[in-house]
Amino acid sequence: MTFAYTHMPLDRCSNQRKNTSWLKAQYHKESTLFCVINDGLCFFKQGEITPLFLSKAELTPLQIEQCIFLGKSDEHAIFAVDHNKLRFSTQEMLLTQGQWLALRQNSSLLNPYDAGILALAKGLVYWHKSHQFCGQCGNLHRSVEAGHARKCTHCRNMTFPRTDPAVIMLVEKMFADGIPRCLLGRQASWPEGVYSTLAGFVDPGETLEAAVIREVLEESAIVAENPTYITSQPWPFPASIMLGFVAQATSEKIDTRQDSLEHAQWFSRAQIAEFVVNKAAIIREGELNTQSTDEPTSPKGNNAPLKMSSSDSISSYLIQAWLNKKIGKY
Repeated sequence: MTFAYTHMPLDRCSNQRKNTSWLKAQYHKESTLFCVINDGLCFFKQGEITPLFLSKAELTPLQIEQCIFLGKSDEHAIFAVDHNKLRFSTQEMLLTQGQWLALRQNSSLLNPYDAGILALAKGLVYWHKSHQFCGQCGNLHRSVEAGHARKCTHCRNMTFPRTDPAVIMLVEKMFADGIPRCLLGRQASWPEGVYSTLAGFVDPGETLEAAVIREVLEESAIVAENPTYITSQPWPFPASIMLGFVAQATSEKIDTRQDSLEHAQWFSRAQIAEFVVNKAAIIREGELNTQSTDEPTSPKGNNAPLKMSSSDSISSYLIQAWLNKKIGKY
């Protein structure tokens, strides 16, 4: 099982990158490449969905302190750079060379190794931008350890990149008519007809299994049991890892009024087989609403085709795996 953003061709060199001399040697090599991130957008060749990695000469003047070491392949060391740290003249020059595009909307067209590198760069640049100050004393941080840590300039407190665990679960139930169904929901802000597995963040002091049961209950009022871990996916949007589960439901009546779902319903395998493949990225936010039917129709009552969650997400895998009877009890 492999998913978007899981392929990492670079050796992160966790021990070597702490060595200042070694890091400078990598930085000054002519073969070294730089991945520029601009407020979450990635740099692509003009008119192509091909990442554009730049040389140091193309970003001059550039200092090693502005860069984040991503890793090293047999051919190149690669550093990430925040576009906002570049001179205005360099920013203007980049506009003539390429284009800024969102990673998720284009990941299905990318080489999986490039997608992994861009996701890492995007996540680390975001972390630096959102951790400018010390959480203990409020003074400025500075980047250390090749950009994989920040150190307070006053109290010397060290801060490291965070990853927030989130559970994402395919909940199934065998109905009285002998047909197994799975529970899918949608946010009001998503494109019309898109449905996904339920998901949510793990609370402090909570096991992953407990988070699965709690999130399903909060979002749909469905009682779930026997959460079974399936697989995981890095999700640096901005700083998560998705932990995939399958679970069985012991209740049937859906109520989405208490949380963020616009709509949720049970779908049979026959219904899911009619879903349209969806390559567009979706964002997990929206209004509340309650509706539950057994027919695969839009919650607004029109005939919009139903779509699976975006193809770069582990949600799509969980749904397809259940459809093909690779996961689940029923």
